[in-house]
Amino acid sequence: MSNENVDRRGFLKKSITASAGATLGLKSFEEQDLLAKMAEKSTGNKPGSSGNKLPFGKIKNLKISRIFCGGNLIGGWAHSRDLMYVSSLVKAYHTDKKVFETLEIAEDNGINTILTNPVSDRVINRYWNERGGKIQWISDCATGETIQEGIKRSVDGAAHAVYIQGGLADRAVKKGQVRQLGEALDYIQQFKVPGGIGAHELKTIKACVDAGFKPDFWMKTIHHHQYWSARHPEWHDNKYCYDPEETAAFMKNIKEPWIAFKVLAAGAIHPEQAFKYAFEQGADFICAGMYDFQVVEDVNVALDALNSGISREREWRA
Repeated sequence: MSNENVDRRGFLKKSITASAGATLGLKSFEEQDLLAKMAEKSTGNKPGSSGNKLPFGKIKNLKISRIFCGGNLIGGWAHSRDLMYVSSLVKAYHTDKKVFETLEIAEDNGINTILTNPVSDRVINRYWNERGGKIQWISDCATGETIQEGIKRSVDGAAHAVYIQGGLADRAVKKGQVRQLGEALDYIQQFKVPGGIGAHELKTIKACVDAGFKPDFWMKTIHHHQYWSARHPEWHDNKYCYDPEETAAFMKNIKEPWIAFKVLAAGAIHPEQAFKYAFEQGADFICAGMYDFQVVEDVNVALDALNSGISREREWRA
């Protein structure tokens, strides 16, 4: 074995570059991001600022940037089709320190909100208390034995807004338990924080509207189906908005603010397509999962979309 010192990062960087060139002669978006991140670490550079600040909207008295951070990545819930290891991988990546760095970059670039699960209350409160962070937290209340238990933990953890997570709401509607969603919404609103209802399925939103519920905001998926895994005849963690055109048509008449999520179809659609599409379908805000090294680009893409002349039929509701 040679006595020559080998820099592990340099070796890995060269190996990745070589393997990419040997196979296809080009690098994927993921490889480009990884290489860029490694270059930043080797030179000690922090990701920069987008140079512009995002516009805001309001949900009740809560001022929220038009695009903000989703929390599945920091919580370790990665939608990855057949890849079983990805959730563990992203959870290992997102140490407390890495979460702090991500949130600091987000705030530096005008993002003022993150949406995540109540189990992230510990790291978010650490960020506030130890780093002086100001980022707002929207909680999905999806923890505990009951929805009310998740709501209470969220409020006790100082969430700025709380909503009934889409999976919980979808299941309740399928079981004929729409009334319980109304009771949960009332419970949120008694704490004097904005309360919302989420859904992956449009019939969930329709059932809640038919029941006369008046949330302060809605969380609804929206994305197009122009990516290869969307063509699979069976659902396999590959689609999150089943009827985008019908969703846009229905949401057009909804008076409350709409936060769109899963706009990237869990990484299958590039932000340059996804963000403009979501805004043009009528979304007032976009919640998007992003790694630390993606924040600046995502903010710039969102700014480009918003400044390029959004063609939308739905009025801005926030």
